[in-house]
Amino acid sequence: MQNTQAVYVVDGSRSPFLKAAGKPGPFAAADLAVAAGRPLLTRQPFPAEQFDEVILGCVAPSADEANIARVVSLRLGCGETVPAWTVQRNCASGMQALDAAATNIRLGRSNLVLAGGVESMSHSPVLLNNKMVAWLGQWAKAKSIGAKFSALAALRPAYLKPVIGLLRGLRDPVVGLSMGQTAENIAHRFGIDRETMDSYAVCSHERLAAAHDEGRLTEIETVYDTRGNAYSGDDGLRRDSSVAKLAKLKPVFDRDVGNVTAGNSAQITDGAAWTILASESAVKKHQLPVLGRIVDTEWAGLDPRQMGLGPVHSSTPILTRHKLGINDVDYWEINEAFAAQVLGCTAAWNDDEYCREELGLDGALGELDEERLNVDGGGISIGHPVGASGARIVLHLLHVLNRTGSRRGIATLCIGGGQGGAMLVEREAA
Repeated sequence: MQNTQAVYVVDGSRSPFLKAAGKPGPFAAADLAVAAGRPLLTRQPFPAEQFDEVILGCVAPSADEANIARVVSLRLGCGETVPAWTVQRNCASGMQALDAAATNIRLGRSNLVLAGGVESMSHSPVLLNNKMVAWLGQWAKAKSIGAKFSALAALRPAYLKPVIGLLRGLRDPVVGLSMGQTAENIAHRFGIDRETMDSYAVCSHERLAAAHDEGRLTEIETVYDTRGNAYSGDDGLRRDSSVAKLAKLKPVFDRDVGNVTAGNSAQITDGAAWTILASESAVKKHQLPVLGRIVDTEWAGLDPRQMGLGPVHSSTPILTRHKLGINDVDYWEINEAFAAQVLGCTAAWNDDEYCREELGLDGALGELDEERLNVDGGGISIGHPVGASGARIVLHLLHVLNRTGSRRGIATLCIGGGQGGAMLVEREAA
């Protein structure tokens, strides 16, 4: 698609990412998106009613949040005349929202868009199974006392077994594998051992701790629950993480010979992230600062059993189009769904056979410099609220480029179901 207009990211914010603790967290998804968005909109030089549209990624809004983008838009004060719509592309829903906004700006349909993602995974529903639903239907039809007793006699304890929505959502219904099992596939394919995974996980926590301590995560906005409690930092951070401690954890997805554990996987998390995208005319009209430009986006499909390699398949065409080597990109954000998955992506790029047979290249792209990758931690330490992560990594990547005075970065994710998404961004020259 021809880029008829430049697309600028002028500002953004995110909530702290809050780990699930076995019960519904303090924020429903819409509440979290509103809490993260209010300070962002308050500091803008234009009223919220001047947005052309609001686009929000979310995988599983609650029953009270149908078209959650519209719910949040109205609560943020964007007004009744600003349209809002919700997108869902599993783990890349937040990035899909940004891509949709960028497309509309390039085509001249919009000039100013609020786009992001949100997920409250701790609020994922616990459902009745189909047998219980059918029994409730019979119970509702039973009018006489005799019919009621007959229905009660047909009730079985097995009907009461709940369906855990989160676990169903993290399982691919086509190939019958959980996301963690696909990570085990990648670890086996590239010979990634347990110690290497755990070492990567520890590094993620160490990098996030340093980022918090040194005040690098300026995009985080403190949010407050209804009881006045403040949340100002990512609470999944484990400062005492070590390879020795992680080695004590048992594999989750393949208990006999597996290596993927809770410690080297992304955390179940609640979070929201927003960006404001603008055309050149909107930047000039409102005299907006510019974090950077969205230059290119790519979506790719691959075998769902190897879904974690999606970043390789989506990022490589961008590199090819722009004639870039893997280390011509100053910084990378590869969402950390699993340590095995990120390590598998870097291994695939450095593998002649994979690059020739799977990517159609002449040979390996090379070894990605680890000092360019997820420099302030990632999903293993920060968490991975599936609807929000795609927006978070783009926003943070732009902050990294501006902080370091660098030019170019790629944010990319694997996507449940066997897809990948990647976005090339550039910082505007001073």
